[in-house]
Amino acid sequence: MAQNDTVKLIGSWASPFSIRARAALHLKSVKYQYSDEPDVLRSKSELLLKSNPIFKKVPVLIHGDVSICESLNIVQYIDEAWSSGPSILPSHPVERANARFWALFIDEKIFGSLEAVGGAKDDEGRMAAAGKLMENLAILEEAFQKSSKGLGFFGGENIGFLDLACGTLLGPVSVIEAFSGVKFLRQETTPGLIQWAEKFRAHEAVKPYMPTPEEFVAFAKKKFNVE
Repeated sequence: MAQNDTVKLIGSWASPFSIRARAALHLKSVKYQYSDEPDVLRSKSELLLKSNPIFKKVPVLIHGDVSICESLNIVQYIDEAWSSGPSILPSHPVERANARFWALFIDEKIFGSLEAVGGAKDDEGRMAAAGKLMENLAILEEAFQKSSKGLGFFGGENIGFLDLACGTLLGPVSVIEAFSGVKFLRQETTPGLIQWAEKFRAHEAVKPYMPTPEEFVAFAKKKFNVE
């Protein structure tokens, strides 16, 4: 696969997972065509169905005649396929393994907790799910403190793989906070993540593609018919 083959990304502006791929392409200075699926939950283009027939989800990276699916898989592929720009994954094998581990923790544990809060049937279930979410965010805060070594991002001074993985939480967390009236990112429990979130949103590889918290909330209200 040649680096100069045509590159296309199928995404959705409100999909936090699409942001991972767009930021990675930006970091590597890759020129690409972007195809937005504005209402991907209700209507999927023929290109998306052809490119990702198994999961039928965004994002999908098309490089030449090859389709790469699943956001973290796409980020790793971009890092390996293009030598331009900074490395996204750590170079040391142990650090790479740790980054993948915590990315899996985010996708399975924290997103699972977010879905449990949003899908709770009653107050008791909602409180239990909220407690679990806070517990998992506290674990992530501890991981950030160890990984960042007092610097701005999970990998230190520069944005990297784990930052892109964690950045997908910001939109859904803002939505859950707005709907539930509960703050999950708190200065007393997650001070590092709060500072990190500000730096992440403002980063040049993220800012052009990251909706504001208000835009995420407005999208969610429209999606779920909430006033």
